Amino acid sequence: MKVIMLGAPGAGKGTQAALIAEKYHIPHISTGDIFRANLKEGTELGMRAKAYMDKGELVPDDLTVEILLDRVSKDDCRDGYVLDGFPRTIPQAEVLKDALAKRGEKLDYAINIEVPDDAIVTRMSGRRSCPGCNAVYHIVYNPPGKEGVCDVCGEALVTRKDDEADTVRNRLKVYHDQTAPLIDYYSKEEVLRDVDGTQEMKDVTEAIFAILDGVQ
Repeated sequence: MKVIMLGAPGAGKGTQAALIAEKYHIPHISTGDIFRANLKEGTELGMRAKAYMDKGELVPDDLTVEILLDRVSKDDCRDGYVLDGFPRTIPQAEVLKDALAKRGEKLDYAINIEVPDDAIVTRMSGRRSCPGCNAVYHIVYNPPGKEGVCDVCGEALVTRKDDEADTVRNRLKVYHDQTAPLIDYYSKEEVLRDVDGTQEMKDVTEAIFAILDGVQ
C-alpha cells in the first residue's frame, strides 16, 4: 500500500499518516521530519533547507527528491509506506510517478484532508513544540498539564517560527500557489480521495481507514 497525504499545512496530515502507519504496519515517511533531523544535526542539507523553512517557503525539489527516493528504496518500504509532505509540486509528483513506474509500482491513494484557511491559522498559531523531545501541544485543543511546560520531559515549550500566524499565512499562500494543484493532478490519476478534516480527529481517521481498506 503506497499512500500520499495531501492538504494544507496544519490540516492534520502528519497525525493521520502516523495512524495509518500504525494500523497497516508501513513506514510513515515525513520530509519535514527528515529536514528537521538534518537541522538538529547541523548538516549541510539542513542549513540549506532552514533558509526556506524559516520563511514558510517550500524546500526546492533538488533538496527533496533524492533523499525521498533513497528512503523509499529501503527494505522497510517493501510492503508500502505513507508519504507526508511529499510531493509538494506537480514536478515532484511526476518524478515520483516515473521513479515508481521504473520499479513496476504506483501510488494506491492520495488522501486529501480538506480544512478551510481560517481554521488552519487558528490551529497552527496555537501549536507549541518541545525542543527537548519534539512533543507537540495546542493551547486550545491539546494543552500541556502545566502551561508552557512539556508533560513528557519538562522542557519549556516554544512556538516554532513556522507556526507563527504571519508565517502560517505565507505558507498557505505558497500551498495554494504550488501544492494545491496536486489535487487536480491526482484526481486525473484517479487516485484522489477527499476527507473532511474539520471533523473530530477520530472521525477523520475512520473515514481514511474506510478508504484504505479498499486496497487490502
